Amino acid sequence: MGRGKIVIRRIDNTTSRQVTFSKRRNGLLKKARELSILCDAEVGLIIFSSTGKLYEYASTSVTSVVERYKKLKEEQYQLLNPATEVKFWQLEVARLKQQLQHLQECHRQFMGQELSGLSVKELQDLENKLEMSLKGIRAKKDQILIEEIRELNRQGALMHQENRELHMKVDLTGHENTEPQYKVYRASDVTQANSCHKSYNTCDVYGSHSPINLQLSQPRPEYSEKPEKVTKLGLQLQ
Repeated sequence: MGRGKIVIRRIDNTTSRQVTFSKRRNGLLKKARELSILCDAEVGLIIFSSTGKLYEYASTSVTSVVERYKKLKEEQYQLLNPATEVKFWQLEVARLKQQLQHLQECHRQFMGQELSGLSVKELQDLENKLEMSLKGIRAKKDQILIEEIRELNRQGALMHQENRELHMKVDLTGHENTEPQYKVYRASDVTQANSCHKSYNTCDVYGSHSPINLQLSQPRPEYSEKPEKVTKLGLQLQ
């Protein structure tokens, strides 16, 4: 069987009223906590029991929630009442001027000026703040320098890699240019060798198969004493 519908009215029985308050209070606090976590909402819950006991829950703090609530209500009230808008802005300007004056005074003190009115404790606090500021500045400077060094190393590695690739391309191009020249030189050497071989064979062929022309030359007359003797002998024989 399902639960019957409960009539929403004051419970007369004190014991039942206290039990119901405890159960509903715990459920309400649980829902407020879940709402703040799930929806990232700033939740503030204030409960007073019938006996005057306080129960509260806040995602940040009850004071900050209440101050935010009051400020928002004041702004809404001022928007609803334009007559008070001038006064609100006058107060806002006065507050900003006071804040600016305080910041200028702190700045002068950080610069080492207007320190005559400060006590020893205030000077020590100022010194501690300056040391903390210096530590933060040095840490930030070291971080920036480390990042710059890493970036320079990365760029140097990239440039080195590009340089190696360029050297490889130059070597490959030189090798490609050398091969045609070698082929041309080799072809010219082969051509010269073939031409010499052909000329040698031609001379050999002509030397071995060319006809030899022999001619008899007429003897030249020689004038000596022998023919005269032969003539004389012939004459005598007759």
